[in-house]
Amino acid sequence: MSQSREVAITRFDGGTSSDTLDCVALEEPLEIRLDATDGITRGTRSLSITMRTPGHDRELAAGFLFTEGLVRQAHDLTSITQDSDHVVTIHLADHARVAWPTIERHFYATSSCGVCGKASLDALNVPGLTRVMRDGFTMDVRTLPHLSGALRAQQTVFDRTGGLHAAALFNEQGDLVALREDVGRHNAVDKLLGAQFLQGCTPLSERLLFLSGRASFELVQKALAAGIPMIAAVGAPSSLAVELAQQFDLTLVGFVRDDRCNAYSGTWRLRGDTP
Repeated sequence: MSQSREVAITRFDGGTSSDTLDCVALEEPLEIRLDATDGITRGTRSLSITMRTPGHDRELAAGFLFTEGLVRQAHDLTSITQDSDHVVTIHLADHARVAWPTIERHFYATSSCGVCGKASLDALNVPGLTRVMRDGFTMDVRTLPHLSGALRAQQTVFDRTGGLHAAALFNEQGDLVALREDVGRHNAVDKLLGAQFLQGCTPLSERLLFLSGRASFELVQKALAAGIPMIAAVGAPSSLAVELAQQFDLTLVGFVRDDRCNAYSGTWRLRGDTP
């Protein structure tokens, strides 16, 4: 499935114009539907519409449900069907019952914000989040600057368009484990975590989540839902992201550039010259 498209443009260079073609990232709507039972009747309802880059739609849908706390294990799903280019339906097992009035959100989320359509402030809280264990995963702080280059080297669609966010998982040695790209930051993370969820690899207690942009509250929330102990981002974190990371003992690092970075929480997981 194509993730980019050529468009006609006029390029200006030093005051001189020329007509040419440029490659832009695709941004198209995806409706996520949920087929589930409330214990009495089974039905299919629309759960979300998000703007995304086509590709890995099943992973996106699974990751969305997983990071929203609506499913816990891969066996909670019986199947995921791609009903059309713009519709995916997730079929839940009978034991994974839902309370429709509670979970229905019916929102339109732009590619830059997955929170803006929440039905209420209560919906910002994903059920079941737990504090990250302090022992286990660590990383040499000197490894962090190299992760950006490893991520960038695998961003094939970004190379053509310059218009996609990326999310990647790294192990403790700094090896790239998995990567996904999307026009939306939260979609890239959902695709990445959805793939791991469907493969039965969650919780991801031995992985670092690396973000090509900034670290927002929602992305920290998704990482916690997946059991990830550390996030590193090229950009800045938001104040709410920092508060959430501190509350749940997640290591949050921002401005990972060149040989510098800022640690906002959880410095005990960073080996090297750390206080």
